[in-house]
Amino acid sequence: MTRLIKAALAGQAALFASHATAFVNSSYSKADIMNAQLALQGGRPDGCPPCFNCLLPAHTCAQYSGCNEFNGKCDCPEGFGGDDCLEPPRGKDRPMRSGKSCDCDDGWTGINCNVCTENKACDALMKTGDGGVCYQNGEVINHNYQICDVTNHKITDLLGKQRPEVTFTCKADDATCDFQFWVDAVESFYCHLSECDSEAKFGDAQNSTAYKCNQISCSCISERMLCGKDGSIDLSDFLDQSINGPGRFECTQKHNGAHQCAFREPEMDNLILSLIGDSSILLDCRSGECIYETEMPGYERPVKRINTPLIAGVIAGCGLFLVAVIVLTWFLSRRKLKYGAIRLEESDDENIKLMTDHKPVDLHFNNVSYSLNGKGILHNIQGICRAGEVTAIMGASGAGKTTFLDILARKNKRGQVNGDFFVNGEKIDDSVFKSVVGFVDQEDTMLPTLTVHETILNSALLRLPRHMGRAAKEQRVFEVEKELGIYHIRDSLIGSEEGKGRGISGGEKRRVGIACELVTSPSILFLDEPTSGLDAFNAFNVIECLVTLAKMYNRTVIFTIHQPRSNIVALFDRLILLARGKTVYSGPFAQCQSYFDGIGYECPPGFNIADYLVDLTMHAGSNLSMDDGAVTNDSQSVGPSSTAAVKSVASISGLSAGEESGVDTAVPKRPRNQRKNSLKQRQDRELFTRRKTADTTASSDAGGEDSGYRLSQNLNTLNQQTPDDIHDLPPATGTGTDLDAMTRAFADSSIAASTQTEIQQVAQSARDANGSNAEARALGEPSSTFSAVGKGYARIGYLRQFSILSQRTWKNLYRNPLLMLAHYATAIIIGIFSGFLFYGLTDNIAGFQNRLGLFIFLLTLFGFSTLTSLNVFATERLLFMRERANGYYSPATYFAAKMLFDIVPLRIIPPILMGSIVYPMTGLVADGEHFFKFMLVLVLFNMAAATICLFIGIVCKDGGVANLIGSLVMLFSLLFAGFLLNHDAIPESAVWLQSMGWTLQYRERPS
Repeated sequence: MTRLIKAALAGQAALFASHATAFVNSSYSKADIMNAQLALQGGRPDGCPPCFNCLLPAHTCAQYSGCNEFNGKCDCPEGFGGDDCLEPPRGKDRPMRSGKSCDCDDGWTGINCNVCTENKACDALMKTGDGGVCYQNGEVINHNYQICDVTNHKITDLLGKQRPEVTFTCKADDATCDFQFWVDAVESFYCHLSECDSEAKFGDAQNSTAYKCNQISCSCISERMLCGKDGSIDLSDFLDQSINGPGRFECTQKHNGAHQCAFREPEMDNLILSLIGDSSILLDCRSGECIYETEMPGYERPVKRINTPLIAGVIAGCGLFLVAVIVLTWFLSRRKLKYGAIRLEESDDENIKLMTDHKPVDLHFNNVSYSLNGKGILHNIQGICRAGEVTAIMGASGAGKTTFLDILARKNKRGQVNGDFFVNGEKIDDSVFKSVVGFVDQEDTMLPTLTVHETILNSALLRLPRHMGRAAKEQRVFEVEKELGIYHIRDSLIGSEEGKGRGISGGEKRRVGIACELVTSPSILFLDEPTSGLDAFNAFNVIECLVTLAKMYNRTVIFTIHQPRSNIVALFDRLILLARGKTVYSGPFAQCQSYFDGIGYECPPGFNIADYLVDLTMHAGSNLSMDDGAVTNDSQSVGPSSTAAVKSVASISGLSAGEESGVDTAVPKRPRNQRKNSLKQRQDRELFTRRKTADTTASSDAGGEDSGYRLSQNLNTLNQQTPDDIHDLPPATGTGTDLDAMTRAFADSSIAASTQTEIQQVAQSARDANGSNAEARALGEPSSTFSAVGKGYARIGYLRQFSILSQRTWKNLYRNPLLMLAHYATAIIIGIFSGFLFYGLTDNIAGFQNRLGLFIFLLTLFGFSTLTSLNVFATERLLFMRERANGYYSPATYFAAKMLFDIVPLRIIPPILMGSIVYPMTGLVADGEHFFKFMLVLVLFNMAAATICLFIGIVCKDGGVANLIGSLVMLFSLLFAGFLLNHDAIPESAVWLQSMGWTLQYRERPS
């Protein structure tokens, strides 16, 4: 054992001494040598040989590769790996091969898998990820690779089944080449060639390449074929000592065939000639190098030529397009629409039954109240609206008429609604109720570019039954136009004050709005102030038409009205009189005057009862006052008469009837405080002070009731003193106001009692007639087997709605073409101007800057031009809300039609016009692929920006706010487009905001 240890130590010392001697002759310092030795020795188990370290003489790097002095590893060239660079790697990640050959990825071949075979294999090596070209002509551009089969017959016969191959690579930068000889995919020897020159000749018959290198160094890999393996020939000394150069690698290629090559070196040629009789090593090679298309030999960058005739043609074509659009819109807007006779098919006769075959609807309501933010608006209103009758809701301004009408029509209200609503004695769902009602708003909202007939026809086409033919619908429109007296203006535009033409008058526009609802002949028709804006004659015609609809077709008509004429009042069937949200009267209109006479509010002769009642409610807020009517300065009559009315009016001015006629009469002395009362105040007191009649006094004294009315006991507690002067009434000693007295009087009247009784009886009758289903509905539970308003009908489908709305939107667009023409003209003019400024962009730094400037200008221009989309919905917001509430269409079909005729004519055509002009003038890449990509980016960007602006316009009701937000969105996007703010300068916490700058995404595409 001791001998063995001593022998081992002696051997180790000898090895160390030999290494130290070798390192002395090398360029490494003694410190490097000691560190390498210690690194090899430290931590090594006994019996384990030293790890590979190219710093040691015993370990060398093949392929003439360098040694890394920091880690002792070889810096292998491309296509080689392992500790000593003798193993070719394989595959995508370049791992070492596990077998005799490498498994190459698609598009690659060769022992080292570094010879490309197709262009797409080179894309991954390009910085841009595309545009790579596999150059296979054998000429070195940057770094050429070739794989060759040895074709010398004697060599192939000598090696038998073992396949001899050669790999040859050259680098243009350092003018070097490398040659490796392989036997059965195992490297035998390699050579390094330096001071190399290359030349290539290309002809019609053949191509040729030649590499000439002045210096050659070769080395044989020990224990490899041709280097002493298994007793084979050993060329080590010959390669090390005899091969010095110069060397040549020459190839020829005929008609896209294989490269026939030869490797020549004087000493090697002599050896081959003496051994096998050939002049050199003969090869069939395949070359491959990944380069850019612009690096290919003979490639010439295309010279930009501005196609002037093309530019002139494009500009002329765009100009002709603009002229054609102007002519077309002018022709369409001036075209006279003539409607001929309507021919109804036999099947359409059944559709007319819609006007007569329906279930009459009686509407009963009780204890209807409404409050908003804790404030009471309506208080305990009750009433009846029967089929075949017209019900008028009257009251002074602010009495709650419109609010009450909205509640009856079951419109959505922000406040809290309470009360019971019965339709033919039953409670039904809002959706069912709304399907059989029509509602005419007080303010008319219609498209000003449509004609009267088109407006009414659109309502009919959208709302009448699906199975009803178009001819029958047009016939219904014709009838309504005749009934309302608007047939003579059916071809007139609606018009507006802001438009180029005023259009129809306000009264005519009002009747058009009513016609849009009458065309569907609803079971219940609600109208808010249908006579507002109409003269007396047309107002009477409108109300008369509503009465005819109610009487002839057994419809229920309910409307609010403000102080109608007496001939209109005579058409009322029922009246609901409101004052400050309270019921002053609700019942048959025929009993109205006698009712108020009975409670002491007598309408003077010559007064319109409607005017008197409205004025009465306006003065009902004062303290209670009463005049017994027995003794006055002007009259001794206890009842109203024309004489008393005349005397009363005369006495207001302080003159008696005799003075008015010129007779000298005694004038009583004016009380002092009479000066404090104005003429109007004294007139109002004369007209609207409640008086006791003989009947009411007698009934009050008897404690009974008058003929038909039961007054409240609270009224009998009022001060009944008769003033000495009617113009100087003392303050009332009772409590409350005249309004309180009137509301209490009606609540205790027989009319209110009969109304309440009828509501209970109708509800009970419906429950008895329909059993448990009616009872469940009365409790508010839905029922799917019965409808109190009869069977409804199917409306038209979504596609048909979209078609009708698209036609309406298209008419609105071409009849008001200013915005569309402005977009087209702007696109052409700015396109020409931009092409002039950026004419013929160059391929240098200035041209690159101008390109980016052009792209960002175009995107900014289209981005801010889409701010006009903010008004697409804003101008029709009120129209949409009313039509949607009345069930004209689905919101989806409306928005689809609006977007279609905003995007196509305003967001697609303008960028096409501008891009067609700018692209050839600026000299961008003149091919179809790049041109269509450029146009696609402009169109998509314009559509995206328009969609954002359209969304902002829908969300923001105020136009100013919408414009502000839209401008900020565009500026915010430009901020992160890469021009105003560098990406690397953005704080890390705000980098995510750049993803919201969508302008950047589109800017990167064309650039």
